[in-house]
Amino acid sequence: MKKGQVYEGTIESVEFPNKGRIYLPEEDRWVVVKNGVPGQKVRFSVNKIRKGKAEGRLLEVLEPSASEIPSACPHFGQCGGCTYQNLPYEEQLAMKNEQVKKMMDEAVDGEYIWEGIKPSPVRTEYRNKMEFSFGDEYKDGPLALGMHKRGSFHDIVNVTDCQIVDEDYRKILACTLECAGESGLPYYHRMRHVGYFRHLLVRKAVKTGEILVDLVTASDTAELGVDPAEAMKKIQTFKAAWLEKMTAMNFDGTLVGILHTKNDSLADVVKDEGTEVLFGQDYFYEELLELKFKITPFSFFQTNSLGAEVLYETAREYIGDTNEKVVFDLYSGTGTIAQILAPVAKKVVGVEIVEEAVEAAKENAKLNNLNNCEFLAGDVAEIIKTVKDKPDIIILDPPRSGVHPKALEYVIKFNAKEIIYVSCNPKTLVENLRDLIGAGYKVVQSTVKDMFPNTPHAEVVVKLVLKDR
Repeated sequence: MKKGQVYEGTIESVEFPNKGRIYLPEEDRWVVVKNGVPGQKVRFSVNKIRKGKAEGRLLEVLEPSASEIPSACPHFGQCGGCTYQNLPYEEQLAMKNEQVKKMMDEAVDGEYIWEGIKPSPVRTEYRNKMEFSFGDEYKDGPLALGMHKRGSFHDIVNVTDCQIVDEDYRKILACTLECAGESGLPYYHRMRHVGYFRHLLVRKAVKTGEILVDLVTASDTAELGVDPAEAMKKIQTFKAAWLEKMTAMNFDGTLVGILHTKNDSLADVVKDEGTEVLFGQDYFYEELLELKFKITPFSFFQTNSLGAEVLYETAREYIGDTNEKVVFDLYSGTGTIAQILAPVAKKVVGVEIVEEAVEAAKENAKLNNLNNCEFLAGDVAEIIKTVKDKPDIIILDPPRSGVHPKALEYVIKFNAKEIIYVSCNPKTLVENLRDLIGAGYKVVQSTVKDMFPNTPHAEVVVKLVLKDR
């Protein structure tokens, strides 16, 4: 087997996340190929070989799986955003359940209650946040605004008919692309670091219907690829035209804010280096489980609001009786879990590294008339060294990278009787679980929550209790 060789084979199974396994008898070797589903016969090229493992890049689906269905999304296969639009939802659930259960069983010693997978209350148009990228559809092609093309770092697919957002998103996307194209300003080139348009951030609350739009560009003083005087003229003309068209449109929801964020970071990320309010306000409100939350452009909030209610209800059920107990919510974001628990707890302490999110959490606590919440800004590994309260229960809801080993050491030192771990990445979850189990904790209960239909991703909730010592 050599790099670049082309083979044909059948995807026998898919491991989390999105890793199709193909056995090649002629090579007596398994090859991992992404973006396929079990039962597909595919053609692929080998792009990695190391330590007896091989990875391939999908070139073509030769024969569909018997379970495949036509995708409702016209961008499926080109857009890198969704992988399982061609599978019935029940099959998506069954596959995620099997994948995560296998990982849990390998990590957990002894018996535990496995509750299976909980579906999303909505399967389409469920996202309350999207980050779209500017680019071109192909090298030196027309301006595009959408998602990265599958398997490509550079090419962008216009996703004007995206099915995981609602019609308001699609209107905003089309209007912004039209105005940007008419401006004559170039997009920001990720390799040359020259250009103007970078990202479009759209957030919409499911319960309140409030919409917040944020256009992310390079600053006026950056290398824009256009004569500076000409660039300033074009920027002013674009802003005026875009703002006029956006505020004149009819939405199902309510447009409450239009923002312009400047970002000169070399990394291809949405970063706030100065935000201007062009219209309305720089926040919106969403409601979860009869509580109200103020959300700012860059603060963390679950992207599936109705799914989040099921997720947090599950976490609340796992915790059980919190009366007269101190709860630590680490990686607390805008304080959703903390505030959902606060009415039935003695005290809740939330820790979050994003200062903007902490300020929003404090405001949200006041908004919901909760006076037993304390929110601290800083890195979890550093902050928890100085916290004087001793937790009875710890909630862990970390980013995809999981809980940092140093932070986990301090979590363990608290000797909390219960830990509820909410994870968006089962791979890092099981790594952390092994350490917690080694420190004397026992997994007693777990479930999967499908927060991201049509994608390989899922949330996992795990309850651990400290064994008697």
